[in-house]
Amino acid sequence: MLISNAYAQGAAAPGGGDMLTMMLFPIIIIVFFFIMTRQQSKRAKEHKALIEGLQKGDEVVVSGMLGKVTKVGDAFVDLEVSKDVVVQVQKQSITTVLPKGTMR
Repeated sequence: MLISNAYAQGAAAPGGGDMLTMMLFPIIIIVFFFIMTRQQSKRAKEHKALIEGLQKGDEVVVSGMLGKVTKVGDAFVDLEVSKDVVVQVQKQSITTVLPKGTMR
């Protein structure tokens, strides 16, 4: 015989794509974790720089309260929130330093 018989090839192993899916899911979770961690550490560095740069006369926001820094200590800051009304707050609670002249 010059022509050989053609036989059907065996079927592919079922579930070949499952391995790819099982590897892809943890990779996506790891990438997402690193993106979130990077943003959080960047925000923490910015806040630390803001706290270290505080000085007398800065106008800041603390928990929605606007005040002017009158004294800077190691862990606490004295804020003048109104004329002759001084409040002592923790440095870490300061969220924003505002431009000079905001309190009027």
